Amino acid sequence: MCRVIAIANQKGGVGKTTTTSNLGIGLAKKGKKVLLIDADAQGSLTASLGYTEPDSLENTLATIMGKVINDEEITPIEGILHHKEGIDLMPGNIELSGLEVSLVNVMSREMVLRNYIKIVRNTYDYILIDCTPSLGMITINAFACADSILIPVQAAYLPVKGLQQLIKTIGKAKR
Repeated sequence: MCRVIAIANQKGGVGKTTTTSNLGIGLAKKGKKVLLIDADAQGSLTASLGYTEPDSLENTLATIMGKVINDEEITPIEGILHHKEGIDLMPGNIELSGLEVSLVNVMSREMVLRNYIKIVRNTYDYILIDCTPSLGMITINAFACADSILIPVQAAYLPVKGLQQLIKTIGKAKR
């Protein structure tokens, strides 16, 4: 059974992308089938895995989510890149910023990513979602489809204080 894990924190620079890639590659080395989803408009996960021009990719998470919104046909392998480390990647790029704005007017807007995950879920043991450092609609989508949320946090006063807000948001998404 596939586990969907969102790696999230509204604070930047806490290791979300590094955690996502290292955990994914580690699970793949243990024989697990893993999909990494780059849900950050900066495309850092995509770039860190060697796709240095994420904004030039034809199919990304933004195009796939756009197809879900428009009820267009999607195949389970559409847009997925296969990495030499044995993981698959649904890349992200700047187009996610535009999608974030357009999600405001979409019916069941917090369920768009969940509808995509339903299509690919049976193919993988783990799906790891690298979230953007904000609590916007893309992150809420990740929370709505995740079985669990991994929160990298620095051991200091201000980051822990911000963690309280994140936990409240997760509770709202869960409800």
